[in-house]
Amino acid sequence: MCTSCQWKEVTRLLNEMVANNCKPNVITYNILVDALCKEGRAFEAQDIVEGMIQKGVEPDIVTYNSLMDGYCLQGEMDEARKLLNFLVSSGCAPNAVTYNIVINGYCKARRINGAVEVFREMTQNGSILDSVTYKTLISGMSLIGTLLAAQVLFKESAHGVVPNMLTYSALLDGLCKHVGQLKVARKLFCALTVKGLHPNVYTYNIMIKWLCKEGLPNEAHELLRKMEVDGCMPNSCSYNTMIKGFLENNDVSRAAEILHEMVHKGFSADVSTAAMVVDLLISDSTGESFCALVQKS
Repeated sequence: MCTSCQWKEVTRLLNEMVANNCKPNVITYNILVDALCKEGRAFEAQDIVEGMIQKGVEPDIVTYNSLMDGYCLQGEMDEARKLLNFLVSSGCAPNAVTYNIVINGYCKARRINGAVEVFREMTQNGSILDSVTYKTLISGMSLIGTLLAAQVLFKESAHGVVPNMLTYSALLDGLCKHVGQLKVARKLFCALTVKGLHPNVYTYNIMIKWLCKEGLPNEAHELLRKMEVDGCMPNSCSYNTMIKGFLENNDVSRAAEILHEMVHKGFSADVSTAAMVVDLLISDSTGESFCALVQKS
């Protein structure tokens, strides 16, 4: 009911539970708090938390993490920060999930200084830093253009947490977003296997996307073939990115070839790919030839 937004019925059931001396427990309240927060109603969720305390039901870290995430989803970072401070001072110790939620919230709000501050607090109080922590902060730094700081953080992570594909993918995407850094990203990507790491489909898709954007669709296509050889099967995103890459670089025949392969493997064109193909089909100059190429493939 919470997921289908039947709030009147939820309220009625809660009241009925109380009337029948079947008091809601922390699990019941956590479901309600989480559902409200996911609907963007964090302040109503806060009222629920205050109500459960008044009824003698003690919130747990799951309750507070849900509320924290709700504030972050609404961009209410000052409220999220106040809640984090409350947890630290009240003895309800935040866990890695709590800190990662707040760091992610700050990064999404482009308030990177707040994210770094929370990160430093984690290191000082002995909280466990995991790959999600580093990935989130590196992505946030890359988003606002502080690429050097992201690279420094990546090197720092290697001293405490062995970087995994989450961390590498975040740095690769950050490097590729910045002009002149594709060469550095290529070098880092090629070094993965030397380090005993195997790129996953998400990592390959990052490189394929940015190679296409840099006008290098043939190199991107070689990477598409390489991932298959390495046992990492392309997904719908891989094919759609490759088709768009060829079309954006005016290689209609290669785009038709990949489109045919994609359909043969059971994948569909996404909205943007479909729009490009439709535009091509209605074009007087290339529409018929593109259809012929797809049929030939």
